[in-house]
Amino acid sequence: MSMGKKVQILWLVGASSGIGFQFAKLFLLNGARVVLSSRDTHSSQNLQSLKTQYQERVVLVNIDVRDEASVSLAAQRAFEAFGGIDVCFYNAGVYEKMKHTEWSMEHFRAMNETNYLGAIALLYTITPLFKEQGSGHIVFNASVASYFGLPYGGGYSAPKAALLNFCESVYPELKSLGINLQVVNHGFVKTRLTEKNDFTMPQLMTPEYAAKKIYEGMLEPKVFEIRFPRFLSRFLRILQLLPYSWAFKLTQKAL
Repeated sequence: MSMGKKVQILWLVGASSGIGFQFAKLFLLNGARVVLSSRDTHSSQNLQSLKTQYQERVVLVNIDVRDEASVSLAAQRAFEAFGGIDVCFYNAGVYEKMKHTEWSMEHFRAMNETNYLGAIALLYTITPLFKEQGSGHIVFNASVASYFGLPYGGGYSAPKAALLNFCESVYPELKSLGINLQVVNHGFVKTRLTEKNDFTMPQLMTPEYAAKKIYEGMLEPKVFEIRFPRFLSRFLRILQLLPYSWAFKLTQKAL
């Protein structure tokens, strides 16, 4: 199976709001069948509305990405729903902005378990299923914050950086198995997560715009990284290449 077929089957983890919800709508508008997952799909008005509107083309599956048993069961149900999966998009994410006076091990743990370990648990579970199927395509939603640690955001950016590094590591091996892997590194998107920020967010995007950019990037499976917006992502890439003494002078201005 591939993105080029007229009918695609998508499994979307983290579908209840923001980018995930808009992404699901895009696929449905283009004729796909979708499995939509969140911690509680039954209480999500967004997901229930899609199920009502598209009926047989939508299957709702609960998942707790911090629970390996839940991930395994959800993957089994997702693959059984339509007899396979073309694309799996991991969009689950947790974010807490913390100054050092606000550090919380609970927040650090939640961000690590959801933004990194949950993605690993999903890949661990889905790889044998893709191998049995004979093909696969998985996309992880990371962040341009993975390029360089920024003030107050280390609890979020560190797991995203770990996810990016891990994906770089396993890409060649998965490719040899016929499984395509992509990573999304995007900037600020107006969602319930970024509403927590009390600073100006450069190039702030709508979830609709971000979903469209990711959708377009998925149609180019040879591209490993789907990256946007251009200015912010380039700035952080340059920051990554600078000597630390220069980079820290720039990031200290954000304090």
